[in-house]
Amino acid sequence: MSEKRAKMLNKRASKPKNKADKILEKLALIPGQFIADIGSGGGYFSYRFAELVGERGRVYAIDTNQEFLEFIKKKAAEQELKNIFTLHTSSEHPNLPKHMFDYIFFRNVTHHISNRINYFKSLSKALKSKGRIVIIEYDGRGGFFSFQRLHRHFIPKDKIIEEMKQAGYKLQKSYDFLSDQSFSIFSLN
Repeated sequence: MSEKRAKMLNKRASKPKNKADKILEKLALIPGQFIADIGSGGGYFSYRFAELVGERGRVYAIDTNQEFLEFIKKKAAEQELKNIFTLHTSSEHPNLPKHMFDYIFFRNVTHHISNRINYFKSLSKALKSKGRIVIIEYDGRGGFFSFQRLHRHFIPKDKIIEEMKQAGYKLQKSYDFLSDQSFSIFSLN
């Protein structure tokens, strides 16, 4: 079941309307960087990040679902991506290594975190001094009867910015090319 879902998540992430190439272009990753992909699902972005950061870089696919992580390990081995590591974690306590990451990436998972302010406060320790947190999240622009609205799978962009401010971050950049998602990059104050 989880393998089917992982494949479905990867297929959805790769659809042209989701503009993965443009997202990666805006991140401008360079070889040697360390990336945490929190809520990695089927690993679509983890694989893409791994190619961009190269063999000196590292990508940590992080999820609460161990079966997704096993799927990612298998696919990474098939693609000979030796710089992808997996980490099983809880949705409330990420417990990441200190001062390790250039980017911590979230795509469509932030709405699952119940106490986001404390969660993001705890993540600050995992960032390098110039590290960034990237949040791509459904923002409620979909129709009233869209899946995201009906199931509360969204957070308005203004709320994300306010919560991140309370957690000790400032907005660095924001992009509006995604049709029903906000795309924001934060740094520590």
